[in-house]
Amino acid sequence: MNTVIIILVFSAILFALGFFVNRLLENIAGKKEGHAAMRIIKEAEKKAEEMQKEAFLKIKDETIRLKEEADNEIKFKKQELNQLEKRLFTKESNIEKRIEIIEKKESDFLRKERVLIQSEKTIMEKEKMIDGMLKEKTAELERVAGLTSEEAKNILIESMISEGKHEAAKTIKKIEDETKEICDKKAKEIISTAIQRYAGDYVAEKTISSVPLPSDDMKGRIIGREGRNIRALEASTGVDFIIDETPEAVILSSFNPVKREIARLSLERLISDGRIHPARIEEVVEKVEEELNQAMKEAGEQATFDVGVHGIHSELLKLLGRLKYRTSYAQNVYSHSIEVAFLCGIMASELGINVKQAKRAGLLHDIGKAVDHEVEGSHAIIGADFARKYGESPKVVHAIAAHHYDEEPNSVLAVLVSAADALSAARPGVRKEMFETYVKRLENLEAISNSFQGVAKSYVIQAGREVRVIVQSQNISDDDSVMLSKDIAKKIESTLQYPGQIKVTVIRETRAVEFAR
Repeated sequence: MNTVIIILVFSAILFALGFFVNRLLENIAGKKEGHAAMRIIKEAEKKAEEMQKEAFLKIKDETIRLKEEADNEIKFKKQELNQLEKRLFTKESNIEKRIEIIEKKESDFLRKERVLIQSEKTIMEKEKMIDGMLKEKTAELERVAGLTSEEAKNILIESMISEGKHEAAKTIKKIEDETKEICDKKAKEIISTAIQRYAGDYVAEKTISSVPLPSDDMKGRIIGREGRNIRALEASTGVDFIIDETPEAVILSSFNPVKREIARLSLERLISDGRIHPARIEEVVEKVEEELNQAMKEAGEQATFDVGVHGIHSELLKLLGRLKYRTSYAQNVYSHSIEVAFLCGIMASELGINVKQAKRAGLLHDIGKAVDHEVEGSHAIIGADFARKYGESPKVVHAIAAHHYDEEPNSVLAVLVSAADALSAARPGVRKEMFETYVKRLENLEAISNSFQGVAKSYVIQAGREVRVIVQSQNISDDDSVMLSKDIAKKIESTLQYPGQIKVTVIRETRAVEFAR
């Protein structure tokens, strides 16, 4: 297209040039008729003819070239059309073949559908016939067995449920045996290692203290004129002074062990000094209180040094030392805390967790007991609040709060502290309880065990640490005894409160008796 335009433009230029030359010749011919003018005219005409011929040749060559290009393009398009026509023809033939296959399949489907419809009719007829025969046979079976189908179904379901329970009990027992074989062995190794590596002394305290007197005459001096001395003592210490017929002794009574210790030391110092009057009493009590506070802080520092834990806040050290004069179930809490710290460290080492952190949590787990008579709430929560206040880590704070399950334990450290606390508190000789409470708990354990169906007798042994249940062998199978032990243990857990743990042992025996005649 561009070449055609160029040719047209070139032709127009030649035409304009010829027109201009003719006009020029006319002008020259009109004005000058000389020889020079004619020569110039001829040369111009000649040159114009040459240019015109050259232009026509170029136009002709360009026309030939364009024609060849058009012919080539037409040839290429024809080839493409031929190839496209071949492909279309191939596709058309494939489509026809597919149509034939589809038509064939459709006819097969129609034929099979007719066969299926006929088969379905036959099956429905046979089902009707079978249903009728089944009803007849069912009625006959019910007549022979004397049971309805619903009754027979219920018996079968009950039998399957019973069988399923037996199978479940067998599976549970197998899994428990395998797990216990591994877990008990590892737990015993850890606990026995902890106990062997730590042996703590047992310290018993009471809620009263007795101060010996050199003579009964000292009682009058302690009471003072019109009782002013004893009133000053009770006002300064907050402890009850009991002066009765007990020979050569004064009884100090208070639930606050620190105040009771301050009163005891103050009275002993006053007796040795011999000067007993209100002013002297206040002076001695104040001095003893300062000395005891310093001694409690030093006791806290000594505990951290013995356990190997450092960096505890001074206020927590005071609370820790205060536990030296605090008892729980007749167990000294200071000694108990050190014991729990050592047990936590030993078991943490066996389990491969942070030993320092475990000792720290074990040592601080009962600091709430130092102020639980002054602050409301559980000693675990109180202790956790103090630990949080004085910069202990969240893991240690949570272990303190969760060691009696006031919070749900969510770490290995919390479970470890709880286990070490139970291990320290439940060992023989640590806890004391009233005889009536002890007997009542034994009776409750036997009553719970006897409340289950199939139990013949039950006995509480090991000071209430184990319940042995003897079952009726004709009513309880070996597999059922596994489930029965679990049910009794769960009921004991939900009904009673007790320190440590209680073992439930179910015993089943089969006796065969025959007489020789």
